[in-house]
Amino acid sequence: MLLVTGITGHTGGYFLQELINHKYEGPIRCIVRETSETSMLDNSGLNIEKVYGDINDIEFIRRVTNGVDDIMHIYNIHHSPMIVKAAIENNVSRAILVHTTGIYSKFKYASQGYKDVEKKVSELISAPNCYTKVTILRPTMIYGDLCDSNMSKFIKMIDKLRFMPVINGGKSLIQPVNARDLGKAFFAVLMSPEKTDGKAYNLSGEKPLKMIEVFKMISDDLNKKTFFVSVPLSNKDINAWKDRLYRKGSENGRG
Repeated sequence: MLLVTGITGHTGGYFLQELINHKYEGPIRCIVRETSETSMLDNSGLNIEKVYGDINDIEFIRRVTNGVDDIMHIYNIHHSPMIVKAAIENNVSRAILVHTTGIYSKFKYASQGYKDVEKKVSELISAPNCYTKVTILRPTMIYGDLCDSNMSKFIKMIDKLRFMPVINGGKSLIQPVNARDLGKAFFAVLMSPEKTDGKAYNLSGEKPLKMIEVFKMISDDLNKKTFFVSVPLSNKDINAWKDRLYRKGSENGRG
């Protein structure tokens, strides 16, 4: 059995679509909220069991991981240690954890929490009685549609503003990843345990892009005549801004 968290979220929805496209045959247990929109689950044609509960409750997590072979944890990095702990207790074969490239931030306030999570996970799977294999996936800034809360904000700004401020001419680089591509990557990892167990992968877009390039592409696609006004900022301010962008981007999409 496959257990999935966050399947009704942004990237979770694209992972579900991959399961549908490939006609995944095994049973799937999905943790959902009472308020979650589950029509895509209900109409998927897959062998899905919906489980309602509080993912913050360790006893609930112990119950839903019982009888599970694989876990795809998309929902939130901060729940990973609890998920892994329950997986180990229930002899789950493998857990795939969706984390974030925010762990590489130069700013301690931005990265330390993520480092602490991965350190705790490492300690858990290093125990002598652990047979659970863990794979860690770290997306960069996630985009894909108007619910991504990242690129969609830029689109809305450019759609409304004729004059748009751009930090230092928009020379800063980003390498966002499309949520659709993440869905495909999650599925590929799930189906390739012999290649991916025990490994970690950073998932990004094809190439780095300057912010001004991204803004101009958006403006052209919207058929807008946008004037971009350079606003000077120090390197310290730019790095802090990029940090906030990556933190928000890598955490969005978990539902």
